[in-house]
Amino acid sequence: MTRNPKVIAALAIAGVFVSALIGIIIWVAADSPRPGPFNARFQLVNDRGEAVDQSIFKGSPALVYFGYTHCPEVCPTTLFEMADWMKTLGPDGKPLKAYFFSIDPERDTPDIMHQYVSAISDRITGITGDPAEMKKVIDGWMIYAAKLPSEDGNYHMSHTISLLLIGPDGRLKDMIPYQTEKDQALATIRDALLKQS
Repeated sequence: MTRNPKVIAALAIAGVFVSALIGIIIWVAADSPRPGPFNARFQLVNDRGEAVDQSIFKGSPALVYFGYTHCPEVCPTTLFEMADWMKTLGPDGKPLKAYFFSIDPERDTPDIMHQYVSAISDRITGITGDPAEMKKVIDGWMIYAAKLPSEDGNYHMSHTISLLLIGPDGRLKDMIPYQTEKDQALATIRDALLKQS
């Protein structure tokens, strides 16, 4: 069976074009920022009133917890555990940063956050700010946070209660569920964060 040289040439040109197009798509996709926690941009403030942005997740491993100062039990318990873990790690834990992100920025002003975290540890930095900016971080890390009415006419927050372990590259390395035993939590921190940094 004889093949038409024009058809063969047309198919070859089409094949080269499709290959080049696929290559360009892959190159652009690899070079473009993708949505995700490690590149979600935000402008917030820490508990000392200093501006912070997404760069806090780069350069040092971090323990990151999302909660609120009106939380009756889970949040203070988790922050006290974080402080204890960092103290127990001693010099090995020196590279660790610790952040407490408010999921209730309407009530958690920088002053309130400062009083709250300072009462627990001088190594935990409170982060708060504009609710729309805070939502970027909450959504970026896929944290569940919902305002629920309470019987006294006020509200409380339902939220993710696991602690995030974020590597110096700004990516999630592991999580520590609420009420994890101290030895297990320390082992997870060492394996996920400190061995790499």
